[in-house]
Amino acid sequence: MTMMANLDGLIIDLRDNGGGSPETVALLASYVLDERTRLNDNYYRIDDLTEQNWSTTFVAGKPFGQQKPLYILTSKRTFSAAEDFSYAMKNLKRATIVGETTGGGAHPGRVVRLDAHFGAFVPTGRSISPITHTNWEGVGVAPDVAAAAKDALRVAQTALLNDLLKTASSEQQTQRLKQRLDAIGKES
Repeated sequence: MTMMANLDGLIIDLRDNGGGSPETVALLASYVLDERTRLNDNYYRIDDLTEQNWSTTFVAGKPFGQQKPLYILTSKRTFSAAEDFSYAMKNLKRATIVGETTGGGAHPGRVVRLDAHFGAFVPTGRSISPITHTNWEGVGVAPDVAAAAKDALRVAQTALLNDLLKTASSEQQTQRLKQRLDAIGKES
């Protein structure tokens, strides 16, 4: 993760990410946020318990930080914890989401064995954004910039390079960014 600290901008590709854990969401968020930030809550009805998920200010290595452009790529296959990260970053206005509306799986749960051959995923709670006071269950996370999943990387690269052009500190850097933009245009 230390390598990304030296980047001018970052694109995180979650188009084929089916999920993970809230702890991983908090860890990744900690690298792209400067302050300890409440990301999401999970309410568990069985215990009538709400767990808050926060980023931290301590990470191994050097963080990427909050001041540089961040883009997240999504598709209809983006699900669960990958949506959690996308939803938090979007609503914190930390990232620009590019791609398709995600799959819409916000509720934590577990597999309940029905018999020796069958099991069912049963929601045990619900996610609640401290910003929107709702979640993405059944509706997904809508992108800021809609693009087909196959085009999302090119769209995000173009947007990121245009962001970097606005803050280029030298003619050499400007020319390098324009060359890369031209190359992306020719690839499409």
